[in-house]
Amino acid sequence: MRVASAAAYAEPACPKRIHRYETAFADSIRWDAYRPRDGDIIVTTAPKCGTTWTQMLCTLLVHGPELPAPLTLLSPYFDRLSTSAETQMEELDAQPWRRVIKTHTPLDGLPYFENVAYVHCGRDPRDAFLSMMDHMANTSEIVKTAVRQRAGLPEDSWFPTDPNVCFPVWMTAPIHDWMEDGFPTGSVFHAARCAWAHRELPNLHFLHYRDLRLDLEGEMHRLARFLRQPVAPSAWPALIEAAGFAQMKSHADETAPGAHFGDWSSNAAFFARGRLDEWERVLNPANQALYQDLAPKRVEPRLLAWLEGGREAMDPQAL
Repeated sequence: MRVASAAAYAEPACPKRIHRYETAFADSIRWDAYRPRDGDIIVTTAPKCGTTWTQMLCTLLVHGPELPAPLTLLSPYFDRLSTSAETQMEELDAQPWRRVIKTHTPLDGLPYFENVAYVHCGRDPRDAFLSMMDHMANTSEIVKTAVRQRAGLPEDSWFPTDPNVCFPVWMTAPIHDWMEDGFPTGSVFHAARCAWAHRELPNLHFLHYRDLRLDLEGEMHRLARFLRQPVAPSAWPALIEAAGFAQMKSHADETAPGAHFGDWSSNAAFFARGRLDEWERVLNPANQALYQDLAPKRVEPRLLAWLEGGREAMDPQAL
């Protein structure tokens, strides 16, 4: 009779907080002030990978289709430097319900707690890049000025507008020396690697932007089961409608992140297109070839398949 080794029954390894993520806009050191509460939900994604959508799904499952406050206030970006970390934590402590907290810090920069749920949303890196270009074009002058001041940049400087000029930089220039890419907002590949390494943890859940676009109802049901969040059968139609891309865009003043800080030239434009596979017509052959060369060096084959194609592109048992 074959006897399984002790390693076969080993608990999955927990994330370790080994890096500090500091930019002109955010600082992961603020997580030192975090006081976990049983049932907290931390949405941890790379920028432009469905963060706001994931926050909306989580808050809708907790509260129903009528949120008690604008999403941008209900689910704050904890790393953001606009307020002190302790003030942010006090505001979260004042919430009497299950809390949903946003971060762009990868798992290797976050504190880990077994009584907290972590949700990671992935996206095709090329679509995330194009969404980042939309983000940069829509950034308000208030934010541009603040970023320039913190980074010590000239008054008239900002990110170029041509995606084919920017893509090679985004694919080869990091913002931290333990990454390979992602300038100026952060690496999709690195964030996904950090989450993927701990995918067997029972309190870590994976969503994918493509899956949300193609099967929003199914993905919401999966998320509800993971969160152990009860939902009455009669409530689902209203929840799914409220979670739709068009509905979020129509309420952009309440749903666009940082809307209350004046982050955007247009709050509605934050939900510009929901890009899906637009890179095929936007990126030139040289940039598509650059991606094909570098992407397999950034992540393992199964993870790359998932990043590019969602759940249908890989072994369904992998997530």
